Amino acid sequence: MANLLEEQRETWNTRSGFILAAIGSAVGLGNLWKFPYMLYDNGGAAFLIPYIIAMFLVGIPMLILEFSMGHFTQRAAPDAFAHAHKRLEFVGWWGTILGFVIVTFYPVILAYCFSFLLYSVEGIFNGGQLPWAGKGLEGVQQAKDFFYKDYLGHSEGYSLGSLRLEVVLMLTITWAAMYLCIFKGVKLVDKIVRFTVLLPWLMLVVLAVNGLMLPGSIKGLAYYLNPDWSQLAKATTWQYAFGQAFFSLSLAFGVMITYASFLHRKGDINNNAAVIGLADFATSFLAGLAIFATLGAMSYATAAAGNPVSVQEVASGGPGLAFVAFPYALAQLPGSAWWSFIFFFTLVTLGIDSAFSITESVLAGIVDKTGWRRSIVLPIMSFVGLSIGLVYVTRGGLNWLGNVASFIDGTWGIGFVGLLECVVLGWFWRVDWLRKHANSRSEWKLGIWWDYLIRIFIPVILGSLVVWSFYDDLTRQGGFLKNASGNWILPNCVGISIMFFAPVAAILLSFVKSFYQPDRSAQNTQLAKGQNGGVVAFVLSVVSAVMLLILFRLAVLGREMKILLWILLVLAAVSVVLSSYLLQRYNTATTRASWFARWAGMIGTLDLGGFLALCLIYFTKQKQLPKTAASGADELTATAYVILTVIILLIVSGFGWCFYRALSSAKRRDEGMQYPDEE
Repeated sequence: MANLLEEQRETWNTRSGFILAAIGSAVGLGNLWKFPYMLYDNGGAAFLIPYIIAMFLVGIPMLILEFSMGHFTQRAAPDAFAHAHKRLEFVGWWGTILGFVIVTFYPVILAYCFSFLLYSVEGIFNGGQLPWAGKGLEGVQQAKDFFYKDYLGHSEGYSLGSLRLEVVLMLTITWAAMYLCIFKGVKLVDKIVRFTVLLPWLMLVVLAVNGLMLPGSIKGLAYYLNPDWSQLAKATTWQYAFGQAFFSLSLAFGVMITYASFLHRKGDINNNAAVIGLADFATSFLAGLAIFATLGAMSYATAAAGNPVSVQEVASGGPGLAFVAFPYALAQLPGSAWWSFIFFFTLVTLGIDSAFSITESVLAGIVDKTGWRRSIVLPIMSFVGLSIGLVYVTRGGLNWLGNVASFIDGTWGIGFVGLLECVVLGWFWRVDWLRKHANSRSEWKLGIWWDYLIRIFIPVILGSLVVWSFYDDLTRQGGFLKNASGNWILPNCVGISIMFFAPVAAILLSFVKSFYQPDRSAQNTQLAKGQNGGVVAFVLSVVSAVMLLILFRLAVLGREMKILLWILLVLAAVSVVLSSYLLQRYNTATTRASWFARWAGMIGTLDLGGFLALCLIYFTKQKQLPKTAASGADELTATAYVILTVIILLIVSGFGWCFYRALSSAKRRDEGMQYPDEE
């Protein structure tokens, strides 16, 4: 196994500091306003099925992968991938570039939070008067007008218009706060996250308990938890679930690799990843309970006052839920200014962690690449990020923010990079090295199944979703890049341009000579083995890929070729099994499987993902799942109660098991039993 870096690198003060910082990065604004709306708008509790698959079968294993990668190499994402192989550095830069794009618009949403927090403070000193407060449907419109017209000066269309100076000021304050949080490195971050992670959890619990105790809260929970199974037949449901899980866990754009690179050499990896994943899931679910219970209470209160407003009339998606629906709902309750203060203070403290964590990952990537001091890079990067962010604080900026975010957060962006990350590490490097490295430092062990999870299972799942989503976008009615009239759809064109710019820029950056040059002498002395078997597997995978392209073309024409479909499955499966066998046999300290075997494994795995996507496309065209829940029900169904119970048990038992393993490990260490350092 390649030797670890010998140089000293700054580390977290404590294990809890690393865990809280990683949780702070994972738990952000999306947990509080994006996840609850995604669940509500995509089948209620039925949405939890793809989300749990995304979180526990893909998210946490990939979190372990990124932690292991960062901890093993002690480098940010670009140099970490370069350590694996010089031709893989572009993968790290690809995710890092997407992270920087996020940094240009995420602080804008955080600036909104700062503004509404100040409005709430003014309301406390003005006898509880909030500028968006109103009664009945007129009050809903008043809340919308305040956010979109009075505050943003929002204009329809995609012309930018003038800057909103109030938002510019808040954006500047946001960037200043982010700068102050990270300018001294992870030692300072360690101290900050103890406040900005723990306090919002406490406030979120207060919001949830208060909402659940209010009259009428059950009406809101019915919208949140009653399942509609028919939504599972839609590509968008699975796309949103995986996109939300990836974005929420900060996967695929280098944050977790960077944070783990600062982890102490004996720091735990596996258990930390499980705790962070569970904390993120629990926070999202709790946020949904708090928000929709409060919306239900709002509906009850407005009905009792003679100005009824239903949950459905205010539960709009995106920023509307955080800056229109929930503020309006809180305004209907006693002590509204105080509750508004708690809500927006929670948003600010949640959002600031995610914002500066992404900034830190980009910063660390540049510093590791160039060797420049962070005291020089951070101010320049902050200025550039603030300058680009001004685009989103114009009158038309919100339109662009939503469209750019949808490309970055979805399968076109981090979903595709996550797929690429798994296949290149699984087939072109040694994930067993990362597994052994993680196991030597962790309180519970990964088996060889994790290798196959990273190499085959996760790429097949992600590949099917990427292909399904691409097909769904490119064949949609009304067009994707051009509408029926032949006019360009500008937001999609810009989004696609960013998606194509990122890999091109990543490849160019990978050609720049790095300040840090990893030792690849061990890799250069390995002999390639299994050439003949690799060639056979490669031919099978290429034939399977060609057949897959033909089938997709025939699917567009409406012809079904089931025999070819099964032949495709057999060829792809054989190529993957043969390639995996060759890797298992020949990847040793002195030998490695041939490049034919590696490429065959990657192509065959993607073929299997395409096969699964094709099956899903056929299924959703021919059959729809029955709609099983009335969206306007005022009571929770029996199924919803069962799902709620299962989710609570899953969270409680998961945390209990993680802490039990941590305590057991601590006891063994006290008795002098150390885990071996299997390098």
